[in-house]
Amino acid sequence: QVQLVESGGGLVQAGGSLRLSCVASGRTSSTGFMGWFRQAPGKEREFVAAVRWSGGSTYYADSVEGRFAITRDVAKNTVYLHMHSLKPEDTAVYYCAARLRSDTYYYTSTYAYEYWGQGTQVTVSS
Repeated sequence: QVQLVESGGGLVQAGGSLRLSCVASGRTSSTGFMGWFRQAPGKEREFVAAVRWSGGSTYYADSVEGRFAITRDVAKNTVYLHMHSLKPEDTAVYYCAARLRSDTYYYTSTYAYEYWGQGTQVTVSS
């Protein structure tokens, strides 16, 4: 089992920045991928970014490419989502996720992740 705890959400004006953190505990040595997803009211949960735990390769949704960056600190079992140039459409609950597979098989799908955090709210005002 892997437990995930997010933090860092909040209210920010359009054009601003936020950094989300996700601390993993438990059987973290088995982690293959960690990712961030988000869910806006009335919408499905969608992929934002992911990082392969071993090696650090990163992957992004087109909607955040160039504005968001996902990084990891292996020693701290922590993954970060650095969000810049935020837009009102980025408003959502952001979820941290982890999976055991380390290949890129369906890495953008919520069904491919076994473990989830409780979510943290990000609100971007116009």
